[in-house]
Amino acid sequence: MNKLAPFLWFNDNAEEAAEFYLSVFPHASKLGEVRSRGVGPTPAGNIVTITIELEGQQLIFLNGGPAHQLTPAFSLVVPCLSQQQIDSYWDKLVEGGKPMACGWLTDRFGLSWQIVPANIGQLISHPKAMQAMMGMIKMDLPTLEAAARES
Repeated sequence: MNKLAPFLWFNDNAEEAAEFYLSVFPHASKLGEVRSRGVGPTPAGNIVTITIELEGQQLIFLNGGPAHQLTPAFSLVVPCLSQQQIDSYWDKLVEGGKPMACGWLTDRFGLSWQIVPANIGQLISHPKAMQAMMGMIKMDLPTLEAAARES
């Protein structure tokens, strides 16, 4: 168990979100504990919290009602080794959501993600690569690598 785990507030679709994220990261994910059915304001039989693990990171989801919304002030970063990985994660997560800029997107549940090359820090240390990234929505790894070589 991680010492720290994001605890994310959903209105009433935490289980749906958990199932979706487990399908996006099927090779290194697992369903954890489903807790607290039918306590507090949650109708009997509904999930209050659900724990999942994605790529070794534990996440806890709460069906907390409409009082709070997820915002881009918190995002999960997915470091990718290839353009194929970037495209795959991006395409799955942005469906029903909203692309932002510089590899960021908000998915259909309101959770923000950064789908970036694993070596993004090294790439954008080159001024031309940084400039190229600033004009991107989804990351284009070959373009970033070419811009870094030019710097």
